[in-house]
Amino acid sequence: MHVLHGARRSGATRVTLLTEGTYPHSHGGVSVWCDQLVTGMPDIDFDVIAVTGTGREPVVWDVPAHVARVTSVPMWGPAPDGRPPRGRRERHLADIHERFVTALLDPSAEDGFGPALYGLADAAAAGELSPFLRGDRALGVLASVWNRPGVAAREARPTLHDAVTATMLLEHALRPLAAPPPEEGVAHAVSGGVAVLPGLTGLRRHGVPLLLTEHGVYLRERYLGYRTAPYRWPVKAVVLGFFRLLAEETYRRAALVTPGNRYNRLWEEEGGADPRLIRTVYNGVDPAAFPPAGPEPTAPTLSWAGRVDPIKDLETLIRAFALVREKLPEARLRLFGGTPRGGEAYRERCEALAAELGHGDAVTFEGRVDDIKDAYAAGNVVMLSSISEGFPFTLIEAMSCGRATVSTDVGGVREAVGDTGLVVPPRDPATMAAAALELLGDAERRGRMGEAARLRVIEQFTLRQTVDAFRSIYLELAERGGVAPDETRASDDVAATGLRSVAG
Repeated sequence: MHVLHGARRSGATRVTLLTEGTYPHSHGGVSVWCDQLVTGMPDIDFDVIAVTGTGREPVVWDVPAHVARVTSVPMWGPAPDGRPPRGRRERHLADIHERFVTALLDPSAEDGFGPALYGLADAAAAGELSPFLRGDRALGVLASVWNRPGVAAREARPTLHDAVTATMLLEHALRPLAAPPPEEGVAHAVSGGVAVLPGLTGLRRHGVPLLLTEHGVYLRERYLGYRTAPYRWPVKAVVLGFFRLLAEETYRRAALVTPGNRYNRLWEEEGGADPRLIRTVYNGVDPAAFPPAGPEPTAPTLSWAGRVDPIKDLETLIRAFALVREKLPEARLRLFGGTPRGGEAYRERCEALAAELGHGDAVTFEGRVDDIKDAYAAGNVVMLSSISEGFPFTLIEAMSCGRATVSTDVGGVREAVGDTGLVVPPRDPATMAAAALELLGDAERRGRMGEAARLRVIEQFTLRQTVDAFRSIYLELAERGGVAPDETRASDDVAATGLRSVAG
């Protein structure tokens, strides 16, 4: 766990941003959004608790002075310091862990998830949780639970290897519980999932209100990712059970949920969020920073911008481009954006697909671009092929630059585009190609769409609107005060009773 310190100011409202794999250690849309909030509110003091990969990731953003502290919490890398519990404390932690994994695997026991989670948080704070989960006792607990009659995972005949794998994945996912939680102000989780864990403990211990913003739907993306993950079903049952119940606990405990689009709201309400505590706040850009892009390229060109990642489904885009090129042999596809560490194999797969389809010479991976506006200007049409999105910055930036777009109908895309671009089903190369050809063949229509897109951004999706909305929310929640919900207190009482019995 690494901490960077800055200056603190007395009297300023304090907000702790809770991030995972984004600000301030990575580029990308959510990181841009975090930077916009921080730099746009010099009157607010910020801390950041950033869940990272190994902890060796550098800070890649110019963090302003009113960010007082950046705490990096690595999920992987070396095991955290600490000692496993012994004697009665070990037996008590084993009992909590049993209730925890039972909740993950047995729908009739899901009410035990919250109390067990907070019991594990106390063990993490004492430096005991990670060592315990790396020991044989934790493996035995899981093996006992998923072999009970009536537990669905039992039908898949879970093995010792499955138990080792599932317990290892849980140990890493729970590491953020050991981070010092927020003690004052507002905790703002900028995604669901493990980044929320310090916020839940801050609410429980110190009554710090928890604000949740989801850009994409974290739980849905975990379902998509684990569908092709190289684990057997018993392992997936444990991990996906954890993410589902964590999402539900977060929705219930949050003082306010601010999805980036109305699509997310459906998931959040289904997960247990109070509809009265959900406010949609759209992402915004500065239209002056993204002016009209100017002349289009001479050769018919499709451009794309983002991180090279399976969730962006570049394979569908490349297959669609191959169909475009059957009609327009001179067409080009230019892909702008970096490849995250660990994503090299996916990029190589995409390059191989382009070559296999016979269009390797016309598909170029340009890497990161110094000025993202150049990526939008590079195309006659800007493409978005994702299978999951929130309210994508690349889309509204391209719209602000006056470019016509073809986008997949996921997340808040349709809300962003309106009638200023074409929206197609995800994972459908033929329909995507038809839409691209439709716009490439009609310069006048592209121009009208581009002008309408920029006007739509100016009217509805400006950065100033976004920053003002969140400043108002921060002040509202800070003024509301730090009283934990009754349900959290009840959960505390359950966990505290067990801990007192051990201490006694």
